[in-house]
Amino acid sequence: MKRFIYFSIGLFCLVLGLIGVVLPLLPTTPFVILAAFCFSKSSPRFHQKLLENRLFGPIIADWERYGVIPFKVKCISSGMMLLMISYPVFFKQLPLWADISMLVTALIALLYIWSKPSLPVVDNLTTSATND
Repeated sequence: MKRFIYFSIGLFCLVLGLIGVVLPLLPTTPFVILAAFCFSKSSPRFHQKLLENRLFGPIIADWERYGVIPFKVKCISSGMMLLMISYPVFFKQLPLWADISMLVTALIALLYIWSKPSLPVVDNLTTSATND
């Protein structure tokens, strides 16, 4: 039963991540990373498929090994989110709650993405051992 729940959540997150590719208000990277985590608990085959994916594989591998989101991915996702919400927020007559919801959602996503490191932290023991 636990594997089924993880698998279902993984599929749901993967779908949200794919929607986020087209609709940048949804952050793609965190959903795909969460999908990879769920698949690692439920379906090694799906997990491996994500790792082998040309677009998402390196991002997931960096996250799983080092807990990082590459700087380039942060810049692209931030730029796309800001670009996609700027038009409706500034040029459309939407209710105030809709504008605020979009801005808050984008802000939360941006804070999450930029709170993660961009490069792996080098272990001091490893560095000193290789320099000796």
